[in-house]
Amino acid sequence: MGIILQDHQTTLGSRVSLKGIGVHSGAPVTVHFLPADADTGIVFYLVRPGEEPRQFRALVSEIGATDLCTMLGDPTGQHIATVEHLMATVFGLGLDNLVVEIDGNEVPILDGSA
Repeated sequence: MGIILQDHQTTLGSRVSLKGIGVHSGAPVTVHFLPADADTGIVFYLVRPGEEPRQFRALVSEIGATDLCTMLGDPTGQHIATVEHLMATVFGLGLDNLVVEIDGNEVPILDGSA
């Protein structure tokens, strides 16, 4: 099954970064949002010092679990959790292409809204 791409696609104009705490893990997390080329889609990278970045595409086939949150990847291994608020924001902003670099296993909850 392919991805349907639009004629006009959008991304960020420049890099945006934020820091916060994972709502389930309580761990501090830093996230960087970077512009992406057309036809990239939404791509997450788990970036940890001393490790190769692990890529997770924001696709249904990448969902590893949905208990308490939406998780991309392997629930018992490499994964990124609580992506649903971020994905709602991405959709609300009309972004089609975005790279998300995160240094922890959970997107920070910030104020809890999208």
